[in-house]
Amino acid sequence: MLGGRILGKQIVNLILTVLQIVAPVLLLASGGFIWKKAGFEYPVQFVTRLAMTIAVPCLIFTALMRTEIDPAALSALTLAALLAYGLLGVLALVAVWALRLKLRSYLAPTVFGNTGNVGLPLALFAFGDQGLGYGVVVFAAMAVFTFTIGIPMVSGKSSAKQLVQEPMIWATVLGGIFLTMGWHTPVWLTNSLELAGGMAIPLMLFTLGVAVARLSPKGIGTATLLSFIKLGLSVGVAVLAGRLLDLEPVAFAVLVLQLATPVAVTSYLLAERYDADPEAVAGYVVISTLLSVLSLPILLYLLL
Repeated sequence: MLGGRILGKQIVNLILTVLQIVAPVLLLASGGFIWKKAGFEYPVQFVTRLAMTIAVPCLIFTALMRTEIDPAALSALTLAALLAYGLLGVLALVAVWALRLKLRSYLAPTVFGNTGNVGLPLALFAFGDQGLGYGVVVFAAMAVFTFTIGIPMVSGKSSAKQLVQEPMIWATVLGGIFLTMGWHTPVWLTNSLELAGGMAIPLMLFTLGVAVARLSPKGIGTATLLSFIKLGLSVGVAVLAGRLLDLEPVAFAVLVLQLATPVAVTSYLLAERYDADPEAVAGYVVISTLLSVLSLPILLYLLL
């Protein structure tokens, strides 16, 4: 009887912990959703550019520079992330082809999740600065894949020039160098970069809510089926890659969470830019995001 009560209390405490982690993400994203539905102005393109050009690169650089994680552990996670995304790309290609869907419209969204807007906040709230450091590594790996492979998937054009010009890539490279060499920027510069990076997570979450509020779902059946397929494949390859490279528990949990994030809003923006059936991709974004409201808390419950 006593053992059952203790177990029940532990389960309740774990559920409350999960809710504490998920609640800030949902509240900030809901704030953006309500803001848009209330009819207030929100310049999504400007805020997104501000976040991706200044705030997120600063967050990536300072998170890597200040992390106390063993570089070997970060290297293992990087390899695991690259392996996971490689496997996911192949499996997603098979799934989209088997369902006879347009590769330009559905392949990239099935591979690349919302590791920035959703994944980084979850990693931070669940595992603190260590989790954020790991989350940045997976986010950076996805960013490299997005600019080298993802954009050509949608547009049919090479993006080597855009990769070189991407601030997030340079922030990752510089952060990795500083981490490896044990270097640090002057205190005044570090404080400035951290202040700018502090904008990233609130901006991304609020913008996510605004962006979802702007979308109108199309092709609910296909979007729902693909959302479940994406979730299953993503979690499966993350678990496989994590086990193969023997990641430590926090790194393993962050890898699984990052891969399990819903379709990124940027997938819709790319589809709109390159005329790859943006309305269908919008539906995919909305349905996968709604599914994540249930799936991510369950995964957190299992991983904590």
